Amino acid sequence: MELQGHVALVTGGTSGIGRATALALAERGAHVLVSGRDESRGQAVVGEIRAAGGHADFLVADLGDEASARSLAARAREVAGQVDILVNNAGIYPYGSTAQTSGTTFDAVYSLNVKVPYFLVAELAPEMAKRGHGAIVNVTTMVAEFGDPGFGLYGSSKAALVLLTKSWAAEYGSHGVRVNAVSPGPTLTSGTAPMGDALDQQAAQAPAGRPGSAEEIAEAIAYLTSDRASFVHGAVLPVDGGRIAV
Repeated sequence: MELQGHVALVTGGTSGIGRATALALAERGAHVLVSGRDESRGQAVVGEIRAAGGHADFLVADLGDEASARSLAARAREVAGQVDILVNNAGIYPYGSTAQTSGTTFDAVYSLNVKVPYFLVAELAPEMAKRGHGAIVNVTTMVAEFGDPGFGLYGSSKAALVLLTKSWAAEYGSHGVRVNAVSPGPTLTSGTAPMGDALDQQAAQAPAGRPGSAEEIAEAIAYLTSDRASFVHGAVLPVDGGRIAV
């Protein structure tokens, strides 16, 4: 129960890595605020946490701009009083060539993957700093670290989040707020399941030779939110089966 007494906000917490993270943080004693667009899925995650004896609430949010991020932060305060842990997990990851990418898709990716985390941190990190403690974990991707012909848009948005992770660590670290990131590799979730063999082929390039599970990514996120990572600031933790090493 290392997170007992802490409030954690997990964006995109209704499925995949977000859901696994919400469950992992609740298991460690945190009061988890599960954010997402789908109320039925969100309430299902909350119900699962409560059935196991944990504390959770669902905050419906269709994130995509500054206003939606600030609104979510305000509702989190209304429900739980404060936020001690922020997990910026919500994101979209379209695959396609540069020439086929529309301006609408470009704006949507950067709005959710970069702008929303930026303004959630703008809202919540100063409050953490005033209290002298807090943890922020940004979920990035291995394709923020190397070129991929189909993931230029997605990878570049997450590369921006990698830089922001380091900048925020420098900005807030001296005030007791630790900011780090987890960089997943191919991970089997409901969102990636339609990739089928392509996911396995991508994972086969790494030493582990298989896709990761959402729970494996969540374990890394949970570590970075805990006092076990008390001396870890501005780090990007690869959880990619070793792909970045080869």
